[in-house]
Amino acid sequence: MERKLAPIRLDSYQPLREVVCETLREAIREGILQPGERLMEIQIAEELGVSRTPVREAIRKLELEGYVVMLPRRGTYVANLSIKDINEVFEIRASIDALAAGLAAERITEDELEKMEHMLVATVDAFEHGDMDRVVEFDSQFHDVLYCASRNDRLVGIISNLREQLTRFRSISMAQPGRMKETMDEHRRMVEAIAQRDVELAQSIAREHMENAEQALLLDLPKGMDKTDR
Repeated sequence: MERKLAPIRLDSYQPLREVVCETLREAIREGILQPGERLMEIQIAEELGVSRTPVREAIRKLELEGYVVMLPRRGTYVANLSIKDINEVFEIRASIDALAAGLAAERITEDELEKMEHMLVATVDAFEHGDMDRVVEFDSQFHDVLYCASRNDRLVGIISNLREQLTRFRSISMAQPGRMKETMDEHRRMVEAIAQRDVELAQSIAREHMENAEQALLLDLPKGMDKTDR
């Protein structure tokens, strides 16, 4: 691995292992660490200016999130996901999001509806200013409110791990021509269905949203991704 990672700041309020984990996670999302690239604990520790222990702990967490794979007697590598991997995760995500939307249509509060409306406006503003980082951030917050409005803590726990596996690809999906406009339209229709307490329509739109996001992602898999089923 070439020297790519900058030393981290040690003045964060977060535990060091969390800071290291987030640093590596972002490096993978941004393509600084490429799919299939081997991760060497000693070298990463030296580049980040920390000991090997927080690096080891961070890598274990990233393995659970699907960002890296640890192969016995071979080492640790950035996960090289296949189309099959993406299909499986999106199948689950579509079902869970549909469930969340349906429950939200029954249980959402007025305050949460206002938050979702705010996220819609904020997303449009960020998109018009060409700030894709904020677009992705607001998209994530929009779904956070949706899951919270389901009033199902176990659903929230299940979706958190799946979302981490897909966050690295969200910006790729949204970058497809016309996809951002479609996303905003799907979000708008979802909010309207939830506000009308229309459970079936909210579920249908949520499932459509996930299916469209998957198709947009598959149109432009990142360099190095395995395009064959495993």
